[in-house]
Amino acid sequence: MNAALDAAERGWHVFPLLPGSKRPALHGEKTCPRTGECSGGHRKWEQRATTDPGRIRAAWSRAPFNVGIATGPSGLVVVDLDTPEHKGCSDAPDGAATFGALCERAGQAVPVTYRVRTTSGGTHLYFTAPAGVRIGSTAGTVAESVDTRGWGGYVVAAGSILPAGQYEALSAPEAVPMPSWLQSILRPAPKPAQAPSVAVAGQSRRYADVALANETRNVATAQHGSREAALFRAARALGRFVAWGDLPRHLVEQALQEAGEATGLSASECRSTLRSALNWSITHNSRSGATA
Repeated sequence: MNAALDAAERGWHVFPLLPGSKRPALHGEKTCPRTGECSGGHRKWEQRATTDPGRIRAAWSRAPFNVGIATGPSGLVVVDLDTPEHKGCSDAPDGAATFGALCERAGQAVPVTYRVRTTSGGTHLYFTAPAGVRIGSTAGTVAESVDTRGWGGYVVAAGSILPAGQYEALSAPEAVPMPSWLQSILRPAPKPAQAPSVAVAGQSRRYADVALANETRNVATAQHGSREAALFRAARALGRFVAWGDLPRHLVEQALQEAGEATGLSASECRSTLRSALNWSITHNSRSGATA
């Protein structure tokens, strides 16, 4: 209970996890009684997470629940740095080392912020989310072994106990704002401007060509510390046109690769960033989403 109350004092919305587990202890939709909090319809754990000390004491008095923190309602983005052991492969990258390299590439030190050691040996870095931006949860978007939890996600709070050990707060009493370079990667990609409903394929392609020129220029003029974020953002924005058939992938890759290398990024850095960003964007866009 103390761990839940401590988190709530920070303004973080908590909900119970099964004792000794990372699974929510709340009922699911199929077993929802449609009473109490759910009288108006089933409410999931993210909606039922609370900072109310009275509700927390009432819930945790029933069992020694672990504590889940709903990151979205709490105004948090938590970076989950995995270890090779947790991935079950000695060749998997170390999340902490990868994140440190990303910070160095951005010209910044690893932020000193509230962090928690997980029972698998990984680390959770807590950041406050930027105001007015709804950042979701990701897996592998930032880098392999570097996941994030925002809206739609939760983390196990310090003080929670699993069979392998206890989640432990390590350092820094407060969560600091998320680094700008990370925000640039995680910020939702802007939607393309609405084209007239009568637009023909030729108009759609011309719009795509303009977008390609603009994004290539954005990458080529990016300042030191934001070059890789600009490349990632451009590839994710242009990937939709590849998915819709308005731009060939090889053309996008060539233009952004050359722009990225012109700013000082290595060829391998550009290829890696382009591959992950384009793959994500193409997967998450379909022709039905086109406005042309």
